[in-house]
Amino acid sequence: MSVLGRLASPAGALRILSLALGTFLIFMSIDKMAWLTDGTILARRLEEWRAMAGPMARWYLETVAIPGAPVFARVVVLAELAAGTALILGARVRLAAALAFLMILNFHFAADLIFHYSYLINAYGLPILGGLLALVVGGGTRLPFSVSK
Repeated sequence: MSVLGRLASPAGALRILSLALGTFLIFMSIDKMAWLTDGTILARRLEEWRAMAGPMARWYLETVAIPGAPVFARVVVLAELAAGTALILGARVRLAAALAFLMILNFHFAADLIFHYSYLINAYGLPILGGLLALVVGGGTRLPFSVSK
């Protein structure tokens, strides 16, 4: 079967989606590389979000995110890089997409974005989460041009 033939299928569409979202995650991690050596960058951002957050997000920021910022700063960069690489390679697509989904949802909750109208029209919101969720649901099948069997 030709390359185009393999991609012109539901599995092929999911493979294209995994390549696109994997690339997105890798570039998001590259944008945060400074966090590996300076966890205060994330801590400052979380403090800014806390100043504008609603009650639920403020509670989460104060009890989980801000105290854990030195660890999360490193974990986020490495997790985005790992998930992005897995999605590009087609390795453990369902797991990589699920973990990326939870991580991004966590960020969106901490930033107090989810419960606002603007979240519905933000390109970082539902399109990314929807794409990752599609990979969680459909990524268990063998996707074309993947390293997984």
